[in-house]
Amino acid sequence: MDLANIQTVKQRFGIIGNSEALNRAIDIAIQVAPTDLSVLITGESGVGKERFPQIIHSFSARKHGPYIAVNCGAIPEGTIASELFGHEKGAFTGAAGERKGYFETANEGTIFLDEVGELPLPIQTQLLRVLESGEFIRVGASKPQKTNVRVVAATNVNMQQAIAEGRFREDLYYRLCTVPINLPPLRERKQDIPLLFRKFSSDIAEKYKMPPLQLTDEARTVLCNYYWNGNIRQLKNVTEQIAVIEKNREITAETLRKYLPENEMGHMPVLLGKAQQGGKSFASEREILYEVLFDMKKDMNDLKKLVYNIINQNNISQEDLQVVKKYAEDLQHPVSIVTAPQKKDDAPIKVQHINPINHDADEVDFQVAEEYRENEASSEGETLQDMEKKMIKRVLEENHGRRNATAAALNISERTLYRKLKEYDLFQPRRKNNK
Repeated sequence: MDLANIQTVKQRFGIIGNSEALNRAIDIAIQVAPTDLSVLITGESGVGKERFPQIIHSFSARKHGPYIAVNCGAIPEGTIASELFGHEKGAFTGAAGERKGYFETANEGTIFLDEVGELPLPIQTQLLRVLESGEFIRVGASKPQKTNVRVVAATNVNMQQAIAEGRFREDLYYRLCTVPINLPPLRERKQDIPLLFRKFSSDIAEKYKMPPLQLTDEARTVLCNYYWNGNIRQLKNVTEQIAVIEKNREITAETLRKYLPENEMGHMPVLLGKAQQGGKSFASEREILYEVLFDMKKDMNDLKKLVYNIINQNNISQEDLQVVKKYAEDLQHPVSIVTAPQKKDDAPIKVQHINPINHDADEVDFQVAEEYRENEASSEGETLQDMEKKMIKRVLEENHGRRNATAAALNISERTLYRKLKEYDLFQPRRKNNK
């Protein structure tokens, strides 16, 4: 590893840090640059993946050719084929003339495909053909064209999980990932955090003619031990907020904590530990919420089942009694168990709920039994996918099949909704206007 060369690259491209993992990533980029091998850069959002395609292009034989960066996740699914491969005149409504795509424009140069994990499956097939043979076909054309372009891709998606779920082609992954470069998250390069804070503070102080920030020792410890879900992007955002808002330029730990969110995903050890033990990995906050709600629903149904059995059988073992009490405590739903000596002529055991509203015990027991009967069949064996499918189907019906309105109501992108509709076979036929 040539540290002098790595330091030169850092200065040229504005990379701050001295961690071993960061130096290793830069060294791999320098070594692979003279080749035409495809490179896949992985890492969490905000770690600075966009700098490395520039390093690779600048140290390659294509450095005098064009360099084009494409954010695949920002292009609508209906136009992405035209954006990447171009189109012919009249290929679709609004195509008034022919247009060159990015792969044609970047000929003899480098194209950087950011968020490549968001590409739709049909586009993945066309991209695979470009990587294998250098051929592509414009939208609306029948004759293939040739391009000589070097592809560098980046993603923050877990690609192995995406392949397992059928969202990404395995053959395309291995074509893109000829040389992998993984960038470490900020929490794994803690020694670089004070350096980055000082750099961002100096930049904003110079820009707005104000004194730079100074961290106390305790504040520096808090800064280094924070989880930083947003990585460098989040650190820069926090630094700029403090620099503009705080009048006192010496930043204490108490001041710093006011700008650090406490409800970040990184501070959920119970959920993350459970996911790791069970072999699961959550791709989004929505999936974690589904998991929590599903567990709560399961616990509630188990409690209802026990109570229903007690009501029907009029007897209870000490073991079942402890289970009922435990569920009641866990769910913070006050339950009182009234027992009598287990003799032949004694009155049966009664179970009643103690609530702020005075219900009659028999009425409450009847409600529990009826609710259990209604929910038992539908709750048994229901998976997160079943719940998600039902929710999407219901919202789709409420919006009369309009996908844009459905996506807005579910707070997801239309591309994600399209993928879910295809996955759950929920496509509805288009209505035709009968004249």
